[in-house]
Amino acid sequence: MQRTQFDTIYHEHFQYYTIGTAQRALAAGGLTLVDVELLPTHGGSIRLWSQPSETAGAPSAAVAEALEREQAAGLSTVEGHMGFADSVDRVRADLLRFLLDAAADGKTVVGYGAPGKGNTLLNYCGIRTDLLRYTVDRNPYKHGRFTPGTRIPIHAPERIAADRPDYVLVLPWNLRAEITEQLSYVGGWGGRLVFPIPTLEVVSP
Repeated sequence: MQRTQFDTIYHEHFQYYTIGTAQRALAAGGLTLVDVELLPTHGGSIRLWSQPSETAGAPSAAVAEALEREQAAGLSTVEGHMGFADSVDRVRADLLRFLLDAAADGKTVVGYGAPGKGNTLLNYCGIRTDLLRYTVDRNPYKHGRFTPGTRIPIHAPERIAADRPDYVLVLPWNLRAEITEQLSYVGGWGGRLVFPIPTLEVVSP
């Protein structure tokens, strides 16, 4: 919600629980939430510990703190989710504007990575090969295939060095530090990296 990570929503991530929601679901099954850990994975993940209610001890301080954070963010209310759609629309508008301007200027743009989150982003934005010529991926099983829906070709990473594009759109942007290092050679010909979320950034590697 805070970082507009809507592209995390795809086939294996269809259900999202707040700690409060999970607490009630566990209680319906005779379990008591006793501890919680907040993780950064996939836009923010929650690790929960529960015990049978008849033998459970008092919940840890972390549970109370996390519930308080959710309450302050308004995640148990409709109002707490207002504005998310506008933020998502802004990501799409900014990315499309960048790609259209690049095309108008005769600049080449290719992608890096073919992750599930990338498909959500590409399909929501309606990006096709007229704006993104191809993408590359380190997984050889994806080479010679296409991104679902948008039909963008997937090649081996070496294609970037061969073609020397002006921009590389990083689809698994959550691995920013790792991928920036992997693509450091792009700066050798003046190429730049594009990170679409949470806000559009164009940087030199």
